[in-house]
Amino acid sequence: MPDTNISKRQYKLLHSLQVKKYRKQHQAFLVEGEKSVVETLQSSYRVVELYCTTDFAQNYAPIIEASATKVLVATANELKKGSHFQTNNSCLAIVQLPEPTPIAPLAQNEYALVLDGIQDPGNLGTIVRIADWYGIGSILCSPDTVDVYNPKVIASCMGSFLRVNTHYTDLEAYFQALTTPKVYGAFLDGANLHEWSFPKEAGYIVLGNESKGIRASMAAHIHQKITIPRFGQAESLNVAMATAVICDHVKKDTT
Repeated sequence: MPDTNISKRQYKLLHSLQVKKYRKQHQAFLVEGEKSVVETLQSSYRVVELYCTTDFAQNYAPIIEASATKVLVATANELKKGSHFQTNNSCLAIVQLPEPTPIAPLAQNEYALVLDGIQDPGNLGTIVRIADWYGIGSILCSPDTVDVYNPKVIASCMGSFLRVNTHYTDLEAYFQALTTPKVYGAFLDGANLHEWSFPKEAGYIVLGNESKGIRASMAAHIHQKITIPRFGQAESLNVAMATAVICDHVKKDTT
């Protein structure tokens, strides 16, 4: 039988995992919400502890038995007390952080995203979800980009973090050592995407910080500036929205 009642120690752990340094210390992160938790249970990620309602435990008993190492049945109110989100009333999971993996070379016709200083968790989560939608398997992030295992990022991903490899690295050093493939960057003064096409070859697409854009040190490694043409008076596009438009052009041009 599953354990019952969430202890003070467990609440403390659940709350601590909302902070990056404690995620690193415990080598774990939180996944919340029915869809994302079920997908995580079915993935290669290791679920260390699962907190859920009786209904959730009964509905997903075969998946839980095969995947979770420890199950704790709780009431909806108890789950809300341990959750980052007040709307979470069915389940949350403590998941072991995966071991970092090397950045794999791009395949012949593969594109990857590069994020230079993205700060908003909602933006990163949405970008990961967009990458998953368009079949982009890798995202390279600067060290100061928000942590992909931030609870808000995980919630915005809607499970897409399970299918998109996100790497954190010194971007300038990485691209300085890379001779191919080409690197493209989103700027306001780049080539018009309505008049220019992505080549049918591997490439990296760089998107910059929400307010400052791409750093000059990173811009030095970009072979081609690109831009989404503006027809109205808005000063700029949200970076996640821009990512979606650019990814759509990539797929249109290369498939």
